[in-house]
Amino acid sequence: MMLLKRRNLKLIPNTAGLVLFIIALFGPTLSAQGVLIDGVLAVVGKNIVLKSDLNQAIEAQKKQNPQFEVDQCDVFEELLLEKLLLHQADLDSVEVSEEEVQANIDRRIEVFIQQIGSSQRLEQYYGKSILEIKEEMSELIRNQMTAQRMMQNINGDIEITPSEVRLFYNDIPKDSLPLINAEVKYAEIVKFPKVSEEAKQEAIDQLINIKERILNGSSFSTMAVLYSDDEGSSKNGGEYKGIKRGQFVKEFEAIAFNLSLNEISDPFKTEYGYHIVQLQSKRGQELDLRHILIKPKISAENLEASKRVIDSLRALILEGKISFEEAAKQFSDDEDSKLNGGLAVNPQSGESVWETGQLDKTIFYALENIEEGTMSPATFFRTRDEKEGYKLIKLIDRTEAHTADLGADYQRIQQVAKAQKQQKALEDWVNDKIGETYVRVNNEYLSCTFKRKWLNASQYAE
Repeated sequence: MMLLKRRNLKLIPNTAGLVLFIIALFGPTLSAQGVLIDGVLAVVGKNIVLKSDLNQAIEAQKKQNPQFEVDQCDVFEELLLEKLLLHQADLDSVEVSEEEVQANIDRRIEVFIQQIGSSQRLEQYYGKSILEIKEEMSELIRNQMTAQRMMQNINGDIEITPSEVRLFYNDIPKDSLPLINAEVKYAEIVKFPKVSEEAKQEAIDQLINIKERILNGSSFSTMAVLYSDDEGSSKNGGEYKGIKRGQFVKEFEAIAFNLSLNEISDPFKTEYGYHIVQLQSKRGQELDLRHILIKPKISAENLEASKRVIDSLRALILEGKISFEEAAKQFSDDEDSKLNGGLAVNPQSGESVWETGQLDKTIFYALENIEEGTMSPATFFRTRDEKEGYKLIKLIDRTEAHTADLGADYQRIQQVAKAQKQQKALEDWVNDKIGETYVRVNNEYLSCTFKRKWLNASQYAE
């Protein structure tokens, strides 16, 4: 195979050590002549791109955007860029914490669930449990976040002036100005019904009974299939494998990581309900376990009581006795929005603006019938994990679909112009660093038309 070779370049220290490093991890993937062979598609600094990496990235793009055709060369180049950023991040000691990675994964899973309809549908779509999906995402997300942080270091200080924004806007042909979709900004006050002490005790008693049946010979797996309220694991007999710290809520981990082999816990509480857990195996700080979740039953009376609270708050707000923002802060059960005056944040963008097509149906229909600055009646809703309650929804702002306008959409246009300027700075940095970094590319991809200088003609071996 022909391979890409650098001439007159500043190479990373100990190139031979790099080869030995790759061989140690993946076997003899480079021949004695320096030719890349099956498995490894590229080497960038100390990082490699495997065929499996490319296949995984292509498959992920197909699943996220099934309506678009995936260009293999484009995906491959993005992997090369990521590896270059990771290489430089390692040199510059740029890192992300495990907590940041897990929080990012949780947000992405939340978006996936919102898009597909439920956690059960997501598991069916991927053929894996939520935990398995998170585990497979972990390294990918860590690399993406590290690369993004490196990009922030490169162009994070770039600013853009009003004159540059106007120039950017005026350079866009009028017939090419983008269409801005209809958008809304809203706030909400959420009230879940209280669980009665009787319902809590019923859940605990049911778990005590299930545990006794298991100790007397019944199968934990069968009991989980029959009784567990955890949709993600019940069909698998309540089983979760390869559990590491940080993947479950603290109350659950405090019990699970202190069990002896085959021991079954007493019933305990988390925000999801009441559980019992059986430890199946332990490998250092990694567990295999089974668990059964019982959610206390909500009575119709308690659900109606939450509606009365929302009705009362609405009346007080209309009478001017309390502001919507203060009512949200004092009484809302939604921890994500209450301290922000009830303002709902779009998890896909991290901002408070929602395209109407992104809204949950309950929110969409509630907002459709009210004017800006007004509130909906008490609105019944059901979360993806089947929790029911009532909410009060206030429409803060509504924008109809329109062609982008510099006056009306200045902030959005400013963001796009700034992003373009940052992208230009990144491209300059990348092409500069390519010339300072050890790079080899499998000749299978030498025919790709790359946007960056990965295949500089002066670097080909004879």
